[in-house]
Amino acid sequence: MYQKPPMASIVKILRSIADPNRLRILLLLRGEELSVAEMQEILVMGQSTISTHLSQLKQAGLVEDRRTGKSSLYRLKNGSAGEILDGLLKQAEDEIPEAARDQATMRRVVKKRQDKMRSFFDSVAGRLGKDYVPGKSWKGVAEALLRLMPPMVIADLGAGEGAFALLLAQHANKVIAVDTSAKMIEVGREQAQRHGVKNIEYRLGDMEEVPIEDAAVDLVFFSQSLHHALHPQRAVQEAARILRPGGRIVILDLVSHRFEEAREVYADEWLGFSETDLEAMLVKAGFRGIQTSVVHKEPEPPYFQTLLAVADKSKSNHVPGSSNR
Repeated sequence: MYQKPPMASIVKILRSIADPNRLRILLLLRGEELSVAEMQEILVMGQSTISTHLSQLKQAGLVEDRRTGKSSLYRLKNGSAGEILDGLLKQAEDEIPEAARDQATMRRVVKKRQDKMRSFFDSVAGRLGKDYVPGKSWKGVAEALLRLMPPMVIADLGAGEGAFALLLAQHANKVIAVDTSAKMIEVGREQAQRHGVKNIEYRLGDMEEVPIEDAAVDLVFFSQSLHHALHPQRAVQEAARILRPGGRIVILDLVSHRFEEAREVYADEWLGFSETDLEAMLVKAGFRGIQTSVVHKEPEPPYFQTLLAVADKSKSNHVPGSSNR
């Protein structure tokens, strides 16, 4: 609910806007943040004159500023004068002859600022993703995309220590993390407990014989785990079994490569998959709407690439080549 400012504030307001040039400044700041230099260009006034006007407007509680590097941007202060100032500025807009010209000049000045930003991005086009960008991270992108997902029951197959499961759990009704290593399961449970996450259930089991009942989950994830399966087709078949009709499977894995050392260094059973390989497995398991693409290429040897496959389970309950448990 709007409350009138005390009389002292009204007096300060009336005194501060008695000068037409201060009204011109307020009209500019009503619609845009501006620096002193930009106001100099628009109003054709000296820096000291503008700074004096701004100081008086700040003392009256009408204007505030924020630092941006070596300079400051000024703006109209919200709520300090409320409806009183708003009404006075609307009338001043019609009475001050320079007001229309000021607004037109301001648009050109702001466009210069936008052009400067655009020039920067033009200069780094083609290499922006390769250079460091403050605040840009794949974890941030993943967090944003996960927030778009509706709450659901998710199975993370080959979950390892559960880092991905912890991320999924923030926006899921429940995550069932399955791994064949008892030690990994132990570490995953400890991490979930340490972070206070209660909607992850860790289960010891194999991707090819998943300890989850039929049609129990909405989404199945294989995150860099399918190449560890002895029989990847059976793992995909199991994913189809535990998915509800209309559920979805997501596979992130390596594109086929020739880095044989991966078998020893990372205990990889398969040296990645081609898009054709994954599509064939998904078709055989009864999935529909299959989409595959290479989503990442590492810049350093052995130049691993990441393959993404997404597909939907048919809305019928039948899964080719499987039997209910």
